[in-house]
Amino acid sequence: MPSDSAHFATPRRPPRPALLAARCGALLALLALALAAPLQAAPKADLWPLWEKHNAANRLHIDHGAWSEFLQRNVITKHPSGINRLPYGRVTDLDKRILDAYIAQQQALPISNYNRKEQKAYWINLYNALTVQVVLEHYPVKSIRDIDLSSGLFSRGPWDAKLVKVEGTELSLNDIEHRILRPIWHDPRVHYALNCASLGCPNLQPVAFTVFNMDGLLDDAARAYVNSPRGAHFEGDRLIVSSIYAWYQEDFGGPQGVLKHLRHYAKGPLALRLANWHKGFDDAYDWRLNAP
Repeated sequence: MPSDSAHFATPRRPPRPALLAARCGALLALLALALAAPLQAAPKADLWPLWEKHNAANRLHIDHGAWSEFLQRNVITKHPSGINRLPYGRVTDLDKRILDAYIAQQQALPISNYNRKEQKAYWINLYNALTVQVVLEHYPVKSIRDIDLSSGLFSRGPWDAKLVKVEGTELSLNDIEHRILRPIWHDPRVHYALNCASLGCPNLQPVAFTVFNMDGLLDDAARAYVNSPRGAHFEGDRLIVSSIYAWYQEDFGGPQGVLKHLRHYAKGPLALRLANWHKGFDDAYDWRLNAP
């Protein structure tokens, strides 16, 4: 095998501009493939010990009224598709100020001094409010994945960007989901609460989560999603489920845990079909923006 010097000395090598162009072309082609491909995996649950701190004796309730007001005025709950929509292009300046003020208010809270239930509702609402805020700031876009704020050549979307500062610590959406909510509460229903502004995602609820409505909302959201085509449906002899169940299999107890979870919430013909289903499943997801 020739040495490096012999290789570079060969007259058959492309001229430097041509070689550079070829390399750039290959890199661009690889990048295009990465951008076109769906996400194949999600971050693992990786506990951030800082956020385990809580005060079980604290009975104070966090006010999420401004977020509920924003949602009730803007979320379309009776869209023909059955998917809740948010008309980002029609959100008023007043509602944007209400949203910004709510997020600023939440940032200022000493959340580590609240009890676990208050913290859970807090992080869910903050995640969803930040998601809506970042889409509004970059609208119009066809998909949240077009909001390229994350670092890294093959990263897409805003999830890794530090969007908020709580107790002096900067946090991203991924921090809230994968380093706080998932590893602290171990509740797979959280996936039905967090909305990523996409048609494939569980619905953005028209009210804020609170300690009083949280369990009911989580169960209702799980039931609604599982029994929609986005959650699970059969195509001939294939079971197609949301990619959420593929990305977060560990949260549901693996492939068999996913099927058990679906059976728990499924109704009607879907429940009957799932009861005798012992094969695997395929997954799909729609990243288009959840605008009307």
